[in-house]
Amino acid sequence: MRAFAHRTARKIALVGAATATGLVLSACGTDDAGNTTHHGGASADTSASASPSAATSAAASPTASVAGAAAGAFNDADVMFAQMMIPHHEQALKMAELADGRAEDAEVKKLVAAIEQAQDPEIQKMKAWLKGWGKPESAGHGGHGMAGMMSEQDMKDLAAVKGKAFDRKFAELMIAHHEGAVEMAEDEQKNGRNATAKALADDVVRTQSTEITALRKVLDRL
Repeated sequence: MRAFAHRTARKIALVGAATATGLVLSACGTDDAGNTTHHGGASADTSASASPSAATSAAASPTASVAGAAAGAFNDADVMFAQMMIPHHEQALKMAELADGRAEDAEVKKLVAAIEQAQDPEIQKMKAWLKGWGKPESAGHGGHGMAGMMSEQDMKDLAAVKGKAFDRKFAELMIAHHEGAVEMAEDEQKNGRNATAKALADDVVRTQSTEITALRKVLDRL
């Protein structure tokens, strides 16, 4: 009787242990399938699925930051537009600098401020595009021969005058300079491919055409 009771107790213990083991295995199996945490850690599936995404984001970030100023496809017309417009804008800024202490007309001074405010940031944008595109900032001609560019003598003549004479000379030269910029921007509108570059070309046409009109009114007054 005592042996029978011992065997029965042993059987019950074995069944209980087997049941407990099955429950533990079942719980772990559900954990993996459900992508939940178990034993104090994250599931392998969740980590694996997150890793490629994180790696992709990390790899994409530098490209996005570099090309963010002019993301998307570009062509030779876009590159030429930036390479030519940079020195063109730089000369406009030099002309605007000459107005300090020389300009007298309030409208001329207002236009000088507008040119400085608009064109310096545009130069930085275009330099960033070329860097992102892997292209040099200069096309190698230094701006010579571009539409509307002033000669060295033109710049010397402008620096040599003051007051109304400066205002008149500045208006005449800047009208020609702006007309050259508009011409280049219109070429970009027609032949460019990059949306950001074409948008800047639109801004140049709109803004500088308005300034040409204002400068002509200055000439009419003077």
